[in-house]
Amino acid sequence: MRSAGQRGADRAGGKRRAGARGGADLPPRGPVMAACAFRRSIAAQLSKVLDLPPENLIKSISAVPVTKKRHVADFQLSIASVLENHSGDCLAQDLQLQAQKLAEKLKCDAVVSEISTGPGTVNFTINRELLAKTVLQQVLKDGSEYGIKSELFSLVPRQKAVIEFSSPNIAKKFHIGHLRSTIIGNFIANLKVALGHEVTRINYLGDWGMQFGLLGVGFQQFGDKEKLKSSPLQHLFEVYVQINKAAEDENIKKLAADFFRKLEEHDEQTLSLWKQFRGFSIEEYIRIYKRLGVHFDEYSGESFYQEKSQEVLRMLEDKGLLQKTIKGTGVVDLSEKKDLSLYSTVMRSDGTSLYITRDLAAAIDRMNKHSCDTMIYVTDKSQNSHFQHLFQILKLMGYDWAERCQHVSFGLVQGMKTRRGEVIFLEDVLDEVRSRMLQNMASAKTTKEVEDPMETAEKVGLAALIIQDFRGLLSSDYQFSWDRALQSRGDTGVFLQYTHARLHSLEQMHGNEQLTDVNASCLQEPDAISVLQHLLRYDEVLYRSSQDLQPKHIVSYLLTLCHLAAVAHKTLPVKGSAPELAQARLSLFRAARSVLASGMKLLGITPVTRM
Repeated sequence: MRSAGQRGADRAGGKRRAGARGGADLPPRGPVMAACAFRRSIAAQLSKVLDLPPENLIKSISAVPVTKKRHVADFQLSIASVLENHSGDCLAQDLQLQAQKLAEKLKCDAVVSEISTGPGTVNFTINRELLAKTVLQQVLKDGSEYGIKSELFSLVPRQKAVIEFSSPNIAKKFHIGHLRSTIIGNFIANLKVALGHEVTRINYLGDWGMQFGLLGVGFQQFGDKEKLKSSPLQHLFEVYVQINKAAEDENIKKLAADFFRKLEEHDEQTLSLWKQFRGFSIEEYIRIYKRLGVHFDEYSGESFYQEKSQEVLRMLEDKGLLQKTIKGTGVVDLSEKKDLSLYSTVMRSDGTSLYITRDLAAAIDRMNKHSCDTMIYVTDKSQNSHFQHLFQILKLMGYDWAERCQHVSFGLVQGMKTRRGEVIFLEDVLDEVRSRMLQNMASAKTTKEVEDPMETAEKVGLAALIIQDFRGLLSSDYQFSWDRALQSRGDTGVFLQYTHARLHSLEQMHGNEQLTDVNASCLQEPDAISVLQHLLRYDEVLYRSSQDLQPKHIVSYLLTLCHLAAVAHKTLPVKGSAPELAQARLSLFRAARSVLASGMKLLGITPVTRM
């Protein structure tokens, strides 16, 4: 069993999949989406001038981010990306000159209404009416699949992925250290599923080890079967605290060792008690996962690999990789010069396995069972060297697929306190965020009557936790702040939920029928164009997140979308406008809400419709 400093605050925890195995290409994803149609049209014209196949140019043509300066252009081509033999020291003025030369050879057409140059770029402005019509039609037609049908993903092979995340220790309450692993793993799984990959979500529990000997003895001395049934983890926590006080006593140590030995020998009575601890723990975890909106396909644990880890030790020995130290422990030499300057201990002196041995057995078993293309472990960065050793030993054992294993690591959350002080348990945080949100909703003038305030507060509160967590690089530590997380204005999860609810009520207020023939010429104001330009970029943002598995790209995109929608909401009224204009604006806001909802769901947030 692991301490919180191991996997999670424990198993709680990169680079995109290494050496990914083939797999069939994804099938064509239906009609080409808006941004793709425009990129393709620009690429077709560029390919004639540059004498390059259009498909080679698609990824060099990117949608221009919307800024307060209000870029006029919608797409740009970076000259450096298409120059042959371009070296990094190419002078800026050379690139500028090349951009101007290329721009002069290009012509405006029915799609592109203007061509200009920027620092080392050629910029393309799409015919404004065509832009509005195409983007709105595509978003409203594709719904939750908007952005995913992009040809940016057309060459990405469909894969099988196993993702191990969360992984708390059984017989202990869900520790706050596991929150990051849980929500990050859930995001990665959601994104991969949305992109058409087959995902198996595994929760690898800390359910074995010497600590169970101590807990077993503690329960025999201080346990209460009724309390175990009514509040299992709270009771086991209390028992654990009591027995730990006596843990220095030699007699207790001996009893604990005896209990664990019986467990390893599968003594019926001892195993029955351990099974109760495990069963009750999983039940309570499932309840908390439900609050987080997270599910797993498989609950496994270290106990599954107790016997298989002995097979791993035999395999290491057969391959000449297992070396014995003077103390009798078993090690694998990982040093380049084979001088034991770097090694990993895989066996205790009494011949029993260690944590890494069980991980080796688990990896081999999963690959045999799932034949996956990639295996992702989501744990905190203190375990970086553990996973480097794990993957290295697998390679030494002759498993080439170790190249396709990946550790997605993350930093620690600091300063998470509830009103009662320093927090340890996740449930306390979820209760706290819900109660603070309920308070804020009660005092806010804009709050609408909601059917279930508790449930709404829970969803909005969870959005606040997730967005504060996902705004930066996952590998960074960050300082948690309740005030910052729960602000209704500013870059927070509350702001995302508020914007979604506001746009939803706008739709409800003005009729919810499907809008068909929208007059796109009604959407030429700068604030409408900014929203449309931003919607164009969604596929690129998804692609970027799919490459580095960082949620921050999507978070940043959604926050900008909310700010742009908020401005447009003020300057482009639906109420009181002529019917044709009102219809066009309403479809713009509906498209923004649809993309906002899709992005939130990928992040693990359930959008609310009232708050």
